[in-house]
Amino acid sequence: MPVITKHMRSRLLFIAAATLLSSSTDMVVAAEKRPNVLFIAVDDLNDWIGCLGGHSQTCSPHIDALAKRGVLFERAYCAAPACNPSRAALMTGIAPYKSGVYHNPQAWRTAMPDAVTLPQLFMRHGYHAWGCGKIYHGAFPDDASWEEYQKKGNDPKPKKTPVNGIPKTAHFDWGPVDATNEAMNDHRMVDWAIEKLQQEHDQPFFLACGIYRPHLPWYVPQKYFDMYPLDEIELPKVNDDDLSDIPPAGVRIAKPQGDHKKVLATDQWKQAVQGYLASVTFADDQVGRLIAALDASDHAKNTIVILWGDHGWHLGEKHHWRKFSLWEEADRAPLMMVVPNTTKAGGRCASPVSFMDIYPTLAELCGLPLGEHLDGVSLQELLADPQVDWDRPAITTHGRNNHAVRSQRWRYIRYEDGSEELYDHNNDEYEWTNLATDPAQESDKKDLAKWLPKVNVPNSPYASSKKQPAKEPKANK
Repeated sequence: MPVITKHMRSRLLFIAAATLLSSSTDMVVAAEKRPNVLFIAVDDLNDWIGCLGGHSQTCSPHIDALAKRGVLFERAYCAAPACNPSRAALMTGIAPYKSGVYHNPQAWRTAMPDAVTLPQLFMRHGYHAWGCGKIYHGAFPDDASWEEYQKKGNDPKPKKTPVNGIPKTAHFDWGPVDATNEAMNDHRMVDWAIEKLQQEHDQPFFLACGIYRPHLPWYVPQKYFDMYPLDEIELPKVNDDDLSDIPPAGVRIAKPQGDHKKVLATDQWKQAVQGYLASVTFADDQVGRLIAALDASDHAKNTIVILWGDHGWHLGEKHHWRKFSLWEEADRAPLMMVVPNTTKAGGRCASPVSFMDIYPTLAELCGLPLGEHLDGVSLQELLADPQVDWDRPAITTHGRNNHAVRSQRWRYIRYEDGSEELYDHNNDEYEWTNLATDPAQESDKKDLAKWLPKVNVPNSPYASSKKQPAKEPKANK
């Protein structure tokens, strides 16, 4: 007879309750009593916010204040270290190794035509679902997910680009723009979301606001650059010999002869850090405006607030820039939740969790039924008690058959060719020493390897068609 674990027991009880809920039209009509959801996505935001301590100079008072109002997940990890697969996995609950959506150019809806996205689930059970800014990867929006959606617009640019003098690197650039906050796209998106918060609604709502900065290029108004004087900028801690014990598969990901070499050759490292920090603080101001509007609205006491970043970001660590890696810098990102009647102020959870867990968590908190296709688990237990025992690591995938397993202590990486990396975060927070070949760690590696996905489906087609499914019908009132 199989052993029923605590997670399995909780899952079975929830499925039973959800089945009863979905069969009752009276309960669906009663959706007006369910909590609203304010769903805030911040693009390319790594752990360089004050509450996570990734960089000592970051000014992020509004995000930090939000974290203190509920539970901050100190070890939250993306399903994939790239915009499209990370967001597609989070919004569908289906992992990259099951969908085949591993990279940015793959049309996720083509790969998962029947997937019920998170906002679709809410709409089907009596909620309004509105979105603005960047929620899905820009190339693949999804009309079916929204009752109403405000598309991301453009930003002002410096008069001459590239500002940093690094040629032929697309939007890998940074510098101030001669513009007001009001002229910035993120400010306009937050304005749109604020208007929704100020209105009265006949149904509960799922309101998603996607903030684009600190995505490249790091063009924000001058005042944010002025907050970080160049001569005071602190660079990230980097080991010059860090790639010497990494297998070739990892070195190919790092690409030390690419962005990092160009940044060093043009003496732009401090300017880049300045641009990223300035962009984080600009984004933080937009979060502050949005939360202030919620607090001033009639919805303040009955709205779940969640803020997440789609993945982390390297600024020279491992001689690598951007995301696209299986190391801590690219895989760890902010996740915080404030849940009325559940979370207590000041909660901090050190257990590793996945962004795949967001879908089942929000559904459970709002009493919505779930299918059996989800690859994450609800975090409701951790929201109520951040110190509860949690035995699940987080899995991050970067391309087919390339995975990282992150437990509370360890990061274990296995590449498609079978090569490995292993880091002990109790003694090596910067992942400078690869222990994968140490015979003393063989048992730990085997335990971690048990969590590697057993299924790794082929790559889904790359975008040749962006055909959209029919728009989701508005829920009955």
